[in-house]
Amino acid sequence: MTDHRNFTDLLLSRVEQDPGREALLLLPGSPDRGHATPVTYRDLDASVRRLAGWLQNQGAAGRRVLLLHRSRRQFTVSFLACLYAGAVAVPAPPGGGRSHHLERIAGIVKDTAPCVALTDAALVLDMSRLLADCGHGSMPCLPADAVPGAPVWSPPDLPPETTAYLQYTSGSTGQPRGVVVSHANLLATQQAIQEALGTEPCCRLGGWLPLHHDLGLVGQLLHPLWLGGTSVMLPAESFVRHPVRWLEAVGRHRISVSGAPDFAYDLCTRRVTDEQLAGLDLSGWRVAVSGGEPVRAETMAGFAERFAPAGFRAEAFAPCYGLAEATLLVSGGRGAAPPLPERAVDSGSLERHQWRDPVPGRPVRRVPTCGPAVGCEIRVVDPDTATPLPDGRIGEIWVRGPGVALGYWRNPGETARVFRVATADGEGGFLRTGDLGTLEDGRLHVTGRLKDMIVVAGRNLYPQDMERTVQQVSVLFGPGTAFAVPGERERVVMVQELRTRSSYDVDLAALAAQVERCLAEEFEVSVGGVLLVRPGTVRRTTSGKVERSAMRELFLRGRIRPLHQRLDRELLTGTDMARAG
Repeated sequence: MTDHRNFTDLLLSRVEQDPGREALLLLPGSPDRGHATPVTYRDLDASVRRLAGWLQNQGAAGRRVLLLHRSRRQFTVSFLACLYAGAVAVPAPPGGGRSHHLERIAGIVKDTAPCVALTDAALVLDMSRLLADCGHGSMPCLPADAVPGAPVWSPPDLPPETTAYLQYTSGSTGQPRGVVVSHANLLATQQAIQEALGTEPCCRLGGWLPLHHDLGLVGQLLHPLWLGGTSVMLPAESFVRHPVRWLEAVGRHRISVSGAPDFAYDLCTRRVTDEQLAGLDLSGWRVAVSGGEPVRAETMAGFAERFAPAGFRAEAFAPCYGLAEATLLVSGGRGAAPPLPERAVDSGSLERHQWRDPVPGRPVRRVPTCGPAVGCEIRVVDPDTATPLPDGRIGEIWVRGPGVALGYWRNPGETARVFRVATADGEGGFLRTGDLGTLEDGRLHVTGRLKDMIVVAGRNLYPQDMERTVQQVSVLFGPGTAFAVPGERERVVMVQELRTRSSYDVDLAALAAQVERCLAEEFEVSVGGVLLVRPGTVRRTTSGKVERSAMRELFLRGRIRPLHQRLDRELLTGTDMARAG
């Protein structure tokens, strides 16, 4: 499958080979809202050609086209039409009413200056107003299925290095940046996914992941099309409201490969009832990808145990590691390690960036493996000296390979700093991921995020470990985030959501005290503040990653409204001043 110069040529070959095969299977939001809607390769190609012809007529070749869709079919048509037309697709989240989502769209528009925006009919007015607010009110904003006329489409000449789309990062570690993904990057990544997961031609892949995110776009839409298979798509909002819908779809529509971030498996384990479980058949789920955020061995073990009666097999899990800057996949895959793999290490050593076996009587951390490198090379490097580190040493993960993207859109400085780095011994062309980890027996273990690291009294603390520990304090606890606040000495702040929406008839002060006591006992730190907050307060990206830097900024600006808080005097004064300002 590597004899095509670009993704457009490959998709055209799929249409020619089997035009009547289902390319998409669009599932309703709930069982009582109609039947699944199949879209054949022939019908998809006809819709894509029509829109691509219009884009070429508008002079969009080589220019950016903003995609703002909730409709899964229209997103697919618009994205592929950009590839057919030689335009540069710019997928973006279609808002949702939250101010930080709207700010993100505005930032993408200002950064890319698109020639046109394609959206759904129901979103045209809202998106047009947003574009006007961004200073782009004169830019056409049209429903993708209602473009005027029916111009003739001409296949473009697209060398492999041609930019296919801009994948804007989710902003979990800073301002969103547009990753420039070429056709060659996309094809190389598809080959790596097949190698890692053992996917087969004509199989069914799918799930609920948003299509503007790299895991949903590259993994659950484009990969089945690359294979000549079927992408089965469930609305993301359907999963959020009723997690069982995802599992029902896997069984009912014979999806053999599906995946999601860690939080989705945890949500299913907690919220699928015994009655719902009795109606599931997961025996055909051959590969269950866990990626997009830190993989937790306990989440996989809990899910496997909970859904074993429905035929789910623990060995189906395929823990993976990747990032948008590498198009998608770096390491992992089914069969790369034993079922539910993890490595127990000494907690104190981990804080010193050392990888050592547990010591009796001392705290232990369990770190899952994300498998071997796939289609690329991995180096673990000292982030300060760029010196490659041997196996068993923790450092920054660097990646080199054909799936690594071209750089950041209109940002040569960051592109040179992130995509064009060399090790101290002169090996060049590496991508700095900003993630920390180690290699052991060729398998990658991801331990944390470099920028999120909390340094207290010379110790390196991983916020995800603290967050995970706190969530065990009470069944009322949902997502949470830990971060450091600068001062005369760094202080740790914990923002913890309560799950229940109906009532807070609990002793919140006692819960906050339990959080402090837990962190003091487990990590030997004095916590500067604990904030108990309403559900939805902790910001997460569309892939489920906690936006720690954004939460730290909100805290410092006094923008978090807690149900209860306990803060050190210095922090209390600072946040009070921020609110007053």
